[in-house]
Amino acid sequence: MALAEDNDQALNEVSTVLWRERQLLELLVFKLEEEQLLLAAGKARWVNHASREVEIVLEQLRSAELLRSVRVEAAAGHLGLESYPGLRSLAQASPEPWSSIFSRHRQAFLELTGEVRDLSEQNRHLLAKGRDAAREALNWLTGNSTPPPTAYTATGGPSQAPSGHLLVNEAV
Repeated sequence: MALAEDNDQALNEVSTVLWRERQLLELLVFKLEEEQLLLAAGKARWVNHASREVEIVLEQLRSAELLRSVRVEAAAGHLGLESYPGLRSLAQASPEPWSSIFSRHRQAFLELTGEVRDLSEQNRHLLAKGRDAAREALNWLTGNSTPPPTAYTATGGPSQAPSGHLLVNEAV
């Protein structure tokens, strides 16, 4: 009976760490969406703060991953698995209800990491568009190029430039 309790304790510890990682991934999705909203709104002043918050969550995730690695290794020993099994292998080797719990964790991780990947790519795209628009405007203001043929929307995409003359204050 003590062996079953040890197994349950080891599997419970893995699940607890997995819940923490899921919470951190959800927080990362939130922070990336927050960063995206700032980029889309043209609030460059706050983007560095938002990026720093993303980095903080990533640091916390790295710590949680290390703890998960330790907990999974201990559980793998109890289940007779090879060192450092994946979550799928752990789910397959675990008795119920742990098998279902680990399968649901795995599915949630796949979905959340997909969201993180998509948001990161969208944010990189917005940053690149903003950088290009700023470079184009600076080149025009310093006389190194012709006026930009388009203006940019809050999402970084081109919009139709206003027809007529452009007036730039000499103080700029």
